[in-house]
Amino acid sequence: MKILSGRSNKGLAELICKQLDTPLTKCALDTFSDGECSVNIEESIRGEHCFVIQSTCSPVNDNLMELLLIIDALKRADALTITAVIPYFGYSRQDRKARPRQPISAKVVANMLAVSGADRIMSMDLHTGQLEGFFDIPTVHLNSKPVFIEHLLKHYSGQELIFVSPDAGSMGRVAKMVKHLTYPVAMIDKRRAGPNQIQSMSLIGDVKDKTAIIFDDIVDTGGTLLKSAKLIKEKGAKNVIAYITHGVFSGKAEEKLFGKDSPFSKIYVSNTIVVPFFNDKLEILDMSFTFTKVINRVLSKGSVSTLFE
Repeated sequence: MKILSGRSNKGLAELICKQLDTPLTKCALDTFSDGECSVNIEESIRGEHCFVIQSTCSPVNDNLMELLLIIDALKRADALTITAVIPYFGYSRQDRKARPRQPISAKVVANMLAVSGADRIMSMDLHTGQLEGFFDIPTVHLNSKPVFIEHLLKHYSGQELIFVSPDAGSMGRVAKMVKHLTYPVAMIDKRRAGPNQIQSMSLIGDVKDKTAIIFDDIVDTGGTLLKSAKLIKEKGAKNVIAYITHGVFSGKAEEKLFGKDSPFSKIYVSNTIVVPFFNDKLEILDMSFTFTKVINRVLSKGSVSTLFE
């Protein structure tokens, strides 16, 4: 087995290697003056099971291109199998034609990964379940539920909790989170005017005097999450806490979510994306052990789904 890493999340790759007790394969990555990526794998990988760890986060296109070139290099160097481990899968929100004459960008990226030579895709908390069907190669879909639930029960089980879905599309995800728990669920009904533009919001459920737990897969500009938290606070919630898998935090997200008027008591995100700032209200939860367990299951041809049941 060989573990390789792009430049988007080398820290996560090193944590996985430490738990697997295997060194990170040497791979020289550089950028030419015109912006082109340069890849040179500095060890023999012939006949090896290779796992390439690379989140396609910002700069999205650079990280995606780097991943494709690493996969191609492994294919040409006669790797036995190539698994693209993409903790955060960029373009996942462009999974349908929202308007006429638009591309389905997530499908385009899925095709590129397969054509470049990947034998398998491994990713965490894809934006929608149907994304797995976009790939013509096996897809291993991890979820953050075990880590988040364990952390939540350890730190907040003594409080009166209510789980809040940030929109109708996330109700399935929240329902899975509380499947074996007894906490009530609320939902925020949103009407959008366009991308990252909320026209109206309303809360369905009673959050008064409770600690509200928001679960979601992505926080991007932070505008929607902030409005959701303010609405929950207005309805009488004692505290608002968010568990978000992928902390994209683009634009002015840091200022919006962690400013002095922030309604949040705490925001937890995973280390699928490197967060470039620090704040007392922000905590990063480690997902490396989940990836390690799944990689071991894949190598031993064991069941992955039982890990999350």
